[in-house]
Amino acid sequence: MKNARNKKTGILALLGLAGGALAYWKYKNLTPEEKANMKAKIKNTGDKLKEGVSDVENSISEKYEQLKTSVQK
Repeated sequence: MKNARNKKTGILALLGLAGGALAYWKYKNLTPEEKANMKAKIKNTGDKLKEGVSDVENSISEKYEQLKTSVQK
């Protein structure tokens, strides 16, 4: 049982390394314009993610304050 789990973990690790190597090779072969586009997309996605986290944080804070107020009453 333990040996089968180790084999699966090893295979997944090799697949992860192969995927990373392929991504690195593809990135190195992109034109400067394509690299700039990719960086812009990554930055845009990061900005959207930060905005989403901020919205969730604000929503949780509002719910906490409402709950705190109702408990105090």
